[in-house]
Amino acid sequence: MMRTAKGDDRAAVLALWEACGLTRPWNDAAADFTRALQGTHSTILLDERDGRVVATVMVGDDGHRGWVYYLGVAPDHRGDGLGRTLMEAAEAWLRDRDAPKIQLMVRDDNEPAIGFYRALGYEVQPVVTIGKRLDI
Repeated sequence: MMRTAKGDDRAAVLALWEACGLTRPWNDAAADFTRALQGTHSTILLDERDGRVVATVMVGDDGHRGWVYYLGVAPDHRGDGLGRTLMEAAEAWLRDRDAPKIQLMVRDDNEPAIGFYRALGYEVQPVVTIGKRLDI
């Protein structure tokens, strides 16, 4: 069953993100979860099976375009179409907010993820991501 995450889903969502290899030491996934649910321009969509969170996607609208983060499907549910279903839900969430474009970042060596998104009609964009840490 697909639904919007709630605060009491935090532990299950963070465990899924960890199991899917989506977390990194320099990013505070718990803070990302909290910020997504507290914001009016972001949310976390999830799929739950038998009371267990098995897939998530974080989606947000920055006022110029939509962004997707933390798309993850539990290893024992990969191949069930949940990733595709959640991406369709993220796209619908953004269309409802009149976002003209959806974007996401994938590490350049993550060929399985790149292939997944290409199969959904996404294209690798000719851009360079430039950033600066503000939390140090």
